[in-house]
Amino acid sequence: MTRRGSFRIASRSRAWESSLDPALQSAKRLERLLDSLCLEIQDSATTVRARRVFEQPREIFRLEIESPGLGYLRTTLLDRDALEELLAIDAVRSRLEMQIDER
Repeated sequence: MTRRGSFRIASRSRAWESSLDPALQSAKRLERLLDSLCLEIQDSATTVRARRVFEQPREIFRLEIESPGLGYLRTTLLDRDALEELLAIDAVRSRLEMQIDER
């Protein structure tokens, strides 16, 4: 007997991805994440800030996307490579405020 409200096929594409190499799974997940961030950043009412939170052992940035009209705040942690991929897009680079604390 199945539980009410549960569905066997929640997402066929992600179910298929589970059989892939873990490195490829990670790359596809990063691609989906960056696409989602780009869509949110394109709104003109949004404020976007990036701040370095860790420098060692790996440089990590906190990306904050705020839309006051919707009462929405999204916080995402990205490494340097992912942030540079995001900054390669002109529309994103022009909207982003970078804060790198030199200690």
